[in-house]
Amino acid sequence: MKLGDNIIAESGIAPFFKVANPGEVGLAPPANRKGDAVRAWVRSLSGFQKEALVVSARSGLMWRLVSDEGAYLNGHDAAPCPLAFLTTGMVASYMNEITALAAQQGVELRKLKLIQDNFYTMKGSMRKRTMTGGALPVELEVEVECDLEDSALTELLMNAVHASPLNGLMRGKLPSLFTLTKNGTALQTAEATQLNGEIVPDPGGANPIPEVSDLTLIERLGMTPKKEVAKGTAGAATSLTDEQDRTLNPGAICTLREDGVKEIEQRLYSPHGSIFRFLSDEAPGAGGEGRAPDAVSFISAGIGFCFMTQFGRMASMENLDLPRYSIVQDTHFSLGGASGGTGQAGTADPVETHVHLVTEEGDEIARDMLDVSERTCFLHAFCRTDLKTKLKVKRV
Repeated sequence: MKLGDNIIAESGIAPFFKVANPGEVGLAPPANRKGDAVRAWVRSLSGFQKEALVVSARSGLMWRLVSDEGAYLNGHDAAPCPLAFLTTGMVASYMNEITALAAQQGVELRKLKLIQDNFYTMKGSMRKRTMTGGALPVELEVEVECDLEDSALTELLMNAVHASPLNGLMRGKLPSLFTLTKNGTALQTAEATQLNGEIVPDPGGANPIPEVSDLTLIERLGMTPKKEVAKGTAGAATSLTDEQDRTLNPGAICTLREDGVKEIEQRLYSPHGSIFRFLSDEAPGAGGEGRAPDAVSFISAGIGFCFMTQFGRMASMENLDLPRYSIVQDTHFSLGGASGGTGQAGTADPVETHVHLVTEEGDEIARDMLDVSERTCFLHAFCRTDLKTKLKVKRV
């Protein structure tokens, strides 16, 4: 039994596009305090289908993206799952820094391919409020032909990984910050850390207009090849069971096209799901031409999508009244150490999220929804966990 209507497929709106009228949508970018700042407005469409508008303070570019889930959450599989977007943004960011650092050092990298695996955990009981999402170290394999000695090549690649802006969310522990609004009235948070400052309102009836493009930004390619994952899940609705102890494994394969656009084949190994091909390009002035979403826009959309899924999952499992819900999320990153010319490791501020709920449930249940959703969100766990990227180099 699939949850909700398949609005993504049936709406007649292109699922993914650059927004031609960003100034008219009612979503202004946040102040740019570290070098790059992204605001994402994410709203529920139906079931686990969600829409995001993502705008960059650095470039002014805005993208419309959508996300869905597969059979494991009774979804329609009409768009990539939330974890696909962060995995894609991460591998795109690594490609940015590797190619920029190699260019700065006059090193030629031939036949370059990045193969990445991300791992997350879900353990505990929703009913007992012990369910918690977790994040595990990232595995990155770099396939390359290069004249550098092994040690010099490994050093270049490790320095590039640390130069990624996403490094700021991985290294150290950055608990996220939240505001909570129920039916238009602000509530103090409970366990979730309160964000001090003005609440960013839900922009409401945004009407983004697609910019004409001959690129297909994201498309489904079929099912991911099966592989064994410790405590993996594959069956229908398995992610909706009360007691869980499972490992999730999204992966990605990233190469560079001749036109400089990054092509990323995103795979969902566990729970078993689809392959989606993403295109990514940095903005003009940041090493690209703005033909597809940049790395941090994908990363920010992924965090927002994942967090929103937890609200929908809890409401479905607990039969709660939650007809409408949305977030406005700000992420703040430094420029890339290589691509941005800082020569430093990437840094980031805690993710700031303004939660807007429409519900007939009481205030305490609204707070509980926020707390459970934060605790079970894989990507907020990613932010509050000190993580490393395990690098493997394979010469081809």
